[in-house]
Amino acid sequence: MIAVLLLLAVGGMVAGMLVGRAAPRLWLGLTLAGIAAGLAAAVSVLAGGTEWEWHSAILIGGEPLHLRLDGISAFFLVLLGTVGGAGAVYAHEYWAERLHPRSARVARGWWSALVLTLALVLVSANGLHFLIAWELFTLSAYFLVTLDRRQPAARAAGWLYLGASHVAVLALFAFFALLAARTGSWDLGPMREHKELAPLFWLALFGFGLKAGLFPLHIWLPDAHANAPSHVSAMMSGVAIKMGIYGLVRFSGWLPMPTGAGWVVAALGVASAVLGVAFALGQHDLKRLLAYHSVENVGIILIGLGFALVAVEQGDTMWGRLALAGGILHVWNHGLFKALLFFGAGSVLHATGSREMSRLGGLWRPMPWTATLFGLGAVAISGLPPLNGFVSEWLVYLGLFDATQSHSEAAWAAIPAAILLGVTGAMALACFVKVCGVVFLGAPRSAEAARAHECGGMMRGPMLLLGAACVAIGLAPVLFWPVLARVTSAWRPGWADATAPAPLLMLGGVHLALAAAAGLAGWLLWARVKQRGLARALTWDCGYVAPTARMQYTAGSFAGTITAWFAWILHPIVQEQRAEAVLPAGASHRSHTPETVLERVIEPMGTVVMAVSGAVRRRQHGRVQSYLFYLLIGVAVLAGVVLAGGEI
Repeated sequence: MIAVLLLLAVGGMVAGMLVGRAAPRLWLGLTLAGIAAGLAAAVSVLAGGTEWEWHSAILIGGEPLHLRLDGISAFFLVLLGTVGGAGAVYAHEYWAERLHPRSARVARGWWSALVLTLALVLVSANGLHFLIAWELFTLSAYFLVTLDRRQPAARAAGWLYLGASHVAVLALFAFFALLAARTGSWDLGPMREHKELAPLFWLALFGFGLKAGLFPLHIWLPDAHANAPSHVSAMMSGVAIKMGIYGLVRFSGWLPMPTGAGWVVAALGVASAVLGVAFALGQHDLKRLLAYHSVENVGIILIGLGFALVAVEQGDTMWGRLALAGGILHVWNHGLFKALLFFGAGSVLHATGSREMSRLGGLWRPMPWTATLFGLGAVAISGLPPLNGFVSEWLVYLGLFDATQSHSEAAWAAIPAAILLGVTGAMALACFVKVCGVVFLGAPRSAEAARAHECGGMMRGPMLLLGAACVAIGLAPVLFWPVLARVTSAWRPGWADATAPAPLLMLGGVHLALAAAAGLAGWLLWARVKQRGLARALTWDCGYVAPTARMQYTAGSFAGTITAWFAWILHPIVQEQRAEAVLPAGASHRSHTPETVLERVIEPMGTVVMAVSGAVRRRQHGRVQSYLFYLLIGVAVLAGVVLAGGEI
């Protein structure tokens, strides 16, 4: 199996660099074949097959190759295969050679490299090889983010992503090196009996949390997701940031946990969920808005993981299993509906050339497929029934509700967590009402929006696949419970329970009834329109004689009230020219929500660091006398310290 995967991945990279009309189709075929082989292996494990482990005499970095495919890695591998395959098909049209002759071949090669290195991260059971695969995946993603190097914003986003990723890899290098030093081996596996390893979890939380985009470590994420090509944004948001989640899930299951780790993870999850959606509401750029929703959904996943860790600390309570199952399922769900939304945003960008929501509008009529599928993804990400987003959030809610009955300190934490999770869902719904209303409804706000056209079949097909997956999990959640049981048992042996909880069975029935009712209502409406025809008339024009597209709500005005509640952290920048006279010559209002953590915390710190380093560099002028003077000062300081210690 490994030989087949490697050959197909290498073949895909070679085909990606070939020239000729057949090269894109050859690359796509080889890539999909390799992904299908990986999916077959992962599905067989999740379906109850034997977990797979392979030791080889092949040495990489002086360490023998050691690969493992268990329930956790198989779960993430299925997500990688689904989004990676859909993205490859989508890119065949979206990033075609006729549109991007300078970068299309390079894009195919780096896409194959990204899929291969992500798969190696998931199956590596050696710390050194994990780090090598991790760094190669980071570099592959960097070259994909910066495909359009002519754009300064894309280059800047790539450098920020690369810098943040290398900070993360430094923390992970320290984590794996200390782990190897204390255990005597780079091999990875369950180590809960080594209590002395517990403090290393904080290094893992920082390194993996930075890659996952956990607030406030998310500083690289909005720029990278907004400026990358849309199929790359889908892969970054749907899969790449999940490697951070994979690391946290994997090593929180293998390592002993320090006291209070669950509370910290849960608190960070709540903060990420609420503040991520608050920042999303303040955005006017469609893809940047979707990027901040990644921060929100990573928070929801970590709420489930955090309360599962609390449950383990309090004696393996049942509510911890439900919270973990919800968080794990949300990994799949977020990957599916977020990839669908980025594909939809890519279709809009492909048709109009703009990501600025206030320059769009009225796209539902020329782009019905994109509008419908984007709306489906919006319902899913808002956590509304009967789609998959509601299922995973409902499982997290069940765990939190049951925790409130535990008569322990967990009850006092679960109550505000459940309330804030509800607030997050309400704000996400408001955000996507804004997006769908401003982008797809109303009248076109620009000539580009008026000339919009629907995307082709190679872009619609992946969106239909992802939308169907969102519907399937929403309507039949009980069918996926055995998969969740397999993953939770891999995380915590003894938590395996193939019997689905009763509320999940009831939820599936309710969702089917809702879907049937919606289908019936749609059919009746269609039949009525077909029988009587569709009458068109102007809406109420508010008394204006000649209303224009400029009189519609914009992205900023729609969410202005809600974003004002979070002005304490959003710090919106407003540029306004008020209408002063009775017949004013002009007026304008512009608002911008900056990346507060990056611009108000990281950049000032960076300025101080650069100033200090510059001052130190100026002292390195090559004069021996000065170096002797520095040495004398150092000796004097050391002597003072020794004398002070002697007196004590």
